[in-house]
Amino acid sequence: MKQKLIAVIGGNSVEQHLFDFANQVGKLIAEYNCILVCGGLGGVMEAAAKGAFESGGITIGILPGFEKKDANPYISIPVVTGISTARNSIIARTCDLAIAIDGKYGTLSEIAYCLDFGKTVLGYKTHNIDKVFPIQKPEDIIKYL
Repeated sequence: MKQKLIAVIGGNSVEQHLFDFANQVGKLIAEYNCILVCGGLGGVMEAAAKGAFESGGITIGILPGFEKKDANPYISIPVVTGISTARNSIIARTCDLAIAIDGKYGTLSEIAYCLDFGKTVLGYKTHNIDKVFPIQKPEDIIKYL
């Protein structure tokens, strides 16, 4: 059976409670034998990747820049794009499900791409958009994995 690719999208600078939430989401993704895909940088992306990586999971970082070394230390597979935020559409096309945690306009664009591409989007303390299913705790993602 093919492993699901789960995107975790969100801000690149977050408060500790959001970091902890994203970290727990990453752990669950790995524990349920899914692959985490994210933007590969800091904040929510790093927190989720850390949780998945430390739980034995595979993490893919779709990087905006030109260097693999820009990836956070928990990315198993860095994908260098050199296309800045245009990489958001790649994340959205690649994932089977997206989980938005916090975030600003970059996260908003990823949510929009996901919805446009027919992907399910779960949201925690993120943009209040029709068709984004709100979650209250990390375990709420399990029924979607």
